[in-house]
Parts: sequence; C-alpha cells; structure tokens
Amino acid sequence: GVPAMCDGVTQGQPGMELSLLSRDIIAMSAAVGLSHNMFDGGLMLGICDKIVPGLLMAALSFGHLPFVFVPAGPMPSGIPNKEKARVRQLYAEGKVGKDELLDSEAKSYHAPGTCTFYGTANSNQLVVEMMGLHLPGSSFVNPGTQLRDELTKAAARQVTRLTDLGTNYMPIGHIVDVKSVVNGIVGLLATGGSTNHTMHLVAVARSAGFIVNWDDFEDLSKATPLLAKIYPNGEADVNHFQQAGGMSVLIRELLKGGLVHEDVNTVAGFGLSRYTQVPTIIDGQLQWVDGPEKSGDDKVLSSVEQPFKPTGGVHVLSGNIGRGVIKTSSLRAGTEVVEAPAVVFGDQHELESAFKAGLLNKDCVVVVRFQGPKACGMPELHKLTPPLGVLQDKGFKVALVTDGRMSGASGKVPAAIHVTPEAVEGGAIARIQDGDIVRVNALTGELQVLVDDAEFNARPLATRDMSESYYGMGREIFGGLRTVLTGAEQGACSLFTTEEHLNG
Repeated sequence: GVPAMCDGVTQGQPGMELSLLSRDIIAMSAAVGLSHNMFDGGLMLGICDKIVPGLLMAALSFGHLPFVFVPAGPMPSGIPNKEKARVRQLYAEGKVGKDELLDSEAKSYHAPGTCTFYGTANSNQLVVEMMGLHLPGSSFVNPGTQLRDELTKAAARQVTRLTDLGTNYMPIGHIVDVKSVVNGIVGLLATGGSTNHTMHLVAVARSAGFIVNWDDFEDLSKATPLLAKIYPNGEADVNHFQQAGGMSVLIRELLKGGLVHEDVNTVAGFGLSRYTQVPTIIDGQLQWVDGPEKSGDDKVLSSVEQPFKPTGGVHVLSGNIGRGVIKTSSLRAGTEVVEAPAVVFGDQHELESAFKAGLLNKDCVVVVRFQGPKACGMPELHKLTPPLGVLQDKGFKVALVTDGRMSGASGKVPAAIHVTPEAVEGGAIARIQDGDIVRVNALTGELQVLVDDAEFNARPLATRDMSESYYGMGREIFGGLRTVLTGAEQGACSLFTTEEHLNG
C-alpha cells in the first residue's frame, strides 16, 4: 500500500500543498517495497490523480520486472457534471446554502470508482491503456460488475505469464519506450485530458530515460485532432464515452489516422491493434472480441475524418511572462483571446475575498502567483474555478495566469497555468502589477504583459512571506523535498534532480 490523498477532499485545505509531492512519495513508497528483490512481477492497483503516475515511476525504476496496471473503473453516472458545476457557482455567489451544495456533491460522488468527469484520474486510465499497460478495454468498466471482477482476475493471471520464469518474458522496460510515451501523450491530447499530465508524463518519461518537454506536447497537439467530448470538454461523462465505444474506437481511429505507433509491446502482446478489442463475458467466461468499427455516439466520440477540433486539447503559451500551458478543448468559442488589465493576488483565498466584495466585476486577467512547486508544493487552485466561471457567465472577458495548478476538470475559463519560471524562482510573473494589460492568446500561443520591455525588466521582483505554507498539517516534514522540486516543465519532480537525470 502507498499513502495517497483525494484531491477533491483537500481542495482549499493546507493539505493540498502536499498533493503534488505525494506523487513522488508514492513512487518512493512503492520502490521501498519492490527493493526487497523478492518479486517476479507486480500488479499496480491505482486510479486517482497522483497514484498512477507515482506507481508508474516506481515500476520504471524496476524495469526488469513485468507489471500490469489494474484499474477499478469509474463509478456509475450520478447527476450531470454540468449541474454539479452550476450548484458550485451558485454557492460561490451565495445563492444556495451549504445543504444544497452538500446534496449536489453527494449525488455526484455516490459510489466506489473514479469520479465520472474527465479529470486526472480518468486521464490516468486512458493514458496507461494507450501505453499498453492495462489489459485491453479495462479502463472504464464500472466497479461491482462481473466484468470488472473478471478483468482484475485476468490481470493477476497475466502478470504471471510475463515473468522470466516462462518463455514470454515482457518486463516493463521493454514496453515503455519512446513510441509508448508518444502514444500516451497523443491519447491525452486527442481526448482533451488533464493538464496535470504535462507534468506527470514528463516525470514518467524521465523515469524511463527519456526527455520530454512542453515543445513535444505542442508539436504533437498541432498534429492530433480532438476526437472526444467528455466533461468539462462537453456534456458527456466517461461512462457515456465508454458506451460510445470507448478505448477500442478511440485507438482504432488513431491507428487509422496514423497518429499512434502500432508496433509496440504491451502487456497483452505485440501491437496496439490488440486494444481495438473489447472484453466481454460469454458463457460465464472472459473473452475479447472485436470492438465496434465506429462510434456509437458521434457527439461524444468522433472520427479522424470529422474531429471536434483539428488540434489537440492542450497547447503551450510563451512570452515575456514565461512559459505555461492552456487547456483549449473546453474553451467556448470567443474566449480563446483575452486582453485585459491584471488583478494580482498571492493566493486563491485573496481572490475569493475580492470576488465576494464585488471587486472583480470587470474585464480582467487574474494573476495568482507564489503557487509553484518550490513556493508551496503547487496545490490545485480549484477554488478559483467557481468565481471565475461566474464572472465569465456575467459576460466579462476573464482569464487566469498562475504559476500554480488547476484541477484536471477545469478548462471553462482560459487559464495560463504552470507558468515557469515560478515567482519564488525569480520568474517574470513576479513583476506583473495591478493594471498592467496582459494578453492570453490560445490561438497564437502568446502570454504577454504589454509593458515596455526595459520598464518591465527593470521592475523589482515582488516577494511573499511563504512561512504559513511550511508548517501545519504535516507540511513541515516535507521542507527538504519542496526545496529540490524541479520546475513544472521538468515534471515538478523531487526524484530526478542531478545533472545526469536532468540531461538524460
């Protein structure tokens, strides 16, 4: 077992500042267990945000062993995710009370399994299957069903077939190569998946000995059409995606378009085309049969001939503020470009107070800084989503610029996130002042403060007392790790900090 947290429970709490760090702790915890050198292979049981990347990083440090990743599947659909978001916005405006909010949350998260929106947890499942580390079609089968139970048993049987005790030895080091990594990134981009993977997949790739940066994400995104609409990039949830054909149709389309590598090893054998098959129960036995030829609902899952957008769901922004990423798959038409005065905050709670005081009822680019990895562990700033969504719905042109993270379920409001260098490292985001005109352009990839370069560069860097983030709720224990975290584009990682690791 590994220590892990539910990001939903810790949103807005001090413990969220340990969330990203927990990925590396999970990797180290799994490595401690594996280091006993008593194993022929391993099953990795994980679904949620940091658990899967952490387990994968650990497994790749034991590249001589076979591993099969075992998902639990998503919970059945509750109330629509759009309705949940609507209630959260009403609560932020003070139009509904805590009882209504809790009722909505309870109806949304009502059973075992991943949350049904397409956030980081379900992005984990999709990416790992794209990389050939799940059994085919196993990512999005609901818990508590016969098929789910049989898939778990089959995963346990399969790992025994891949050990060096037999003739079909297939360690994870022979599966996760550069083609596998590219397949994972393409799957993420083709479905508008979580921006958290612009860090997780960088760290995973480093664990496998490969250097991936945001330029790679951008280049692949330009070549990858958007094929899925899953909330927040649409009305459907992952159960609807599964019903439309799920992974088998997605992979079939990507293979048809020449967008992924077919010639890869997987835990199910050679060739990604094995993942166009779907698991089913026939006469009480688990079998794989050919999946559907095309989507059963083209409003949820489309084709390479008729994609929802010609490019992928995540793009890179750069300019005199630094480099960041933006999730474009969920943006409404007309919101891709925002140019407005900056309103600067040091954390999400300051913004919340300003919103409640009515100080943000205007076109603005909200800047929230000192939220990067070395500042405070880079917590998700999910409390920003409801108030910014309210401002957008009121008709204001609004965008976010931050060196912090947003939830994997965010994307409605244009947000330049993971901005690097971060403020505490002397990043230019620390020079922005209230009233500066800031341009966030998701169409051209521009992240710019419209101030004369000489004037802007001559400004002193703002500072902030971060001591409150270093104590309480166990945060004092993590001080050493926090100081060695790499930047967001390097994976916000504490495990690979030597020159040898950073340079491959």
